[in-house]
Amino acid sequence: MQPPAADYHTRLQRYRSDHEALELIDARLAGARLVAFGVALVLAFLAARSVVAAWWLAAPVAAFLALAVWHDRVIRRKQRAAALVEFYEHGLARIEDRWTGTGSTGDAFRDDHHPYATDLDLFGRGSLFELLCLARSGGGEATLAGWLKAPADPPEIAARQQAVRELTPALDFREDLAVAGAVAQGHTDVATLVHWATEPPVFRGHLRAIAASLTTLTLVTLVWMLRTDEGTPFLLALGLQAAFAFPLERRARTVLHGADGPARSLVALAPTLARLERERFAAPRLSALSGRITGGREPATAAVAHLNRLVERHDWQHNPFFAPFGLMLLWGTHLALALDAWRRTHGPRVAGWVDAVGEFEALSSLAAYAFEHPADPFPVILAPASETARPPACFDAEALGHPLLPAASMVRNDVRLMGGTRLLLVSGSNMSGKSTLLRSVGINAVLAQMGAPVRAASLRVSPLRVGATLRIQDSLQEGRSRFYAEITRVRELADLARGSVPLLFLLDELFHGTNSHDRQAGAAGVLRSLIDRGAIGLVTTHDLALTSMAGALGDAAVNVHFEDVFEHGEIHFDYRMKPGPVTRSNALALMRAVGLDVEDD
Repeated sequence: MQPPAADYHTRLQRYRSDHEALELIDARLAGARLVAFGVALVLAFLAARSVVAAWWLAAPVAAFLALAVWHDRVIRRKQRAAALVEFYEHGLARIEDRWTGTGSTGDAFRDDHHPYATDLDLFGRGSLFELLCLARSGGGEATLAGWLKAPADPPEIAARQQAVRELTPALDFREDLAVAGAVAQGHTDVATLVHWATEPPVFRGHLRAIAASLTTLTLVTLVWMLRTDEGTPFLLALGLQAAFAFPLERRARTVLHGADGPARSLVALAPTLARLERERFAAPRLSALSGRITGGREPATAAVAHLNRLVERHDWQHNPFFAPFGLMLLWGTHLALALDAWRRTHGPRVAGWVDAVGEFEALSSLAAYAFEHPADPFPVILAPASETARPPACFDAEALGHPLLPAASMVRNDVRLMGGTRLLLVSGSNMSGKSTLLRSVGINAVLAQMGAPVRAASLRVSPLRVGATLRIQDSLQEGRSRFYAEITRVRELADLARGSVPLLFLLDELFHGTNSHDRQAGAAGVLRSLIDRGAIGLVTTHDLALTSMAGALGDAAVNVHFEDVFEHGEIHFDYRMKPGPVTRSNALALMRAVGLDVEDD
């Protein structure tokens, strides 16, 4: 099996060649259609002047129609090739660590009050969401965002891992899903669609039978009138139709216009639904998702096609030639009743279709990450002995790295929070790697509990709730200082630690917005309280005085540090975590390096 980058390069070159060839055919067919149209115009002019027979028009008209059909197929193939060129260009950008700015940022899912989303760069430019997301529909993006923001339980993680393992080598399937999803991009309003589908019926079911009987009567009396010149039965039938339709008119108009947007959303999802209907899966989660689409009275694509036909027929009413016949046949009323019946029959399944597409796109995103990063393993999830037991907290990582950092510059460290070790007190100078270590722990905990591979040689992790104070900011609008925002977040984490799942806390420069005495006393109290509640975590500091807290907290706390070397006016870091507290600071050296006049006391 060749490396992912080589596989991507091979396919990229193939689709680039296909796209270039199809562009040439496209241009030639456009020219040929223009010639055929021009010939048809000339012959029509000559036929009007009786220079040639009218049947001469048959050849250029037939040629134009045949070229139009051929041209349409070529355009669709060219669009597919273009979509696949983009698909593999983005894939290579991810593999080569130049992906920032190439994908969806997920800004719509940002939540500054979430206990870790902002701190761990889950959304925004250069975020984990941008790295992972291959979803094109709104439902797929929302599903992936939900998995990032809420950890799954062990059985769910195991089901997702199994599904991702099956999808990882299925590159052709992910190709097709990406091309089909391109149709849905920007055209699926999931919330409006599901709301429309689950609304209660507007009409009673027996009204369709009455409407059909009245229209049949009208047609029969129309034929009678044409054969006998007796119009009274026909007029009576029209009157009965009007008496039936008039009380329903307002509701019918609401149903007809209300279906337009949801139908467009479902039609945009139709290519994805069709591709999923054709695939057969072994993983139970994938089979269950597929069953939501193919089950029921008819497959999802057949139901969507039926809905699309109804909406298209509604547009016929706007044709001035058809409008009189539509009025006579109760066209709008019949369509409104049919749309309401469609929603009664298929509406309860729509949410299942949308959820299934969203989950398939999210799982496909994780599978693409696994394929593109074959060295990243799936973590071992330590499940509790029973549903009622609270498992001991554990985060045991070997060669842990940060997935958002380029592989060439990423430095890995072992992080072990298990057994008697509940807290790592991380000291070190500015820019030495303390905060990056906390983010590495947090973001890999998120990956592990969403069912994805992790950036480590190995990881054993128990179910954990994550909370962090890495990017706490003051708020002028809310009238909060940075310190007040921090202590509010710490209080939220303390509440999380009381839950049924242990907390993994990541506290950066804890309480650095207050004086040294209050900071040390407050930090020691908070950390002792968290540890007593079964939490595990890391705390960073560049205040050497705070490293003494490890002794106050007993064997549960361990000091570790990062070092730097300052030589010839430049500072160098190795970003390697070492045992024990740091013994010096680089702050004064940095001040002097930028030209500040400072002296030691």
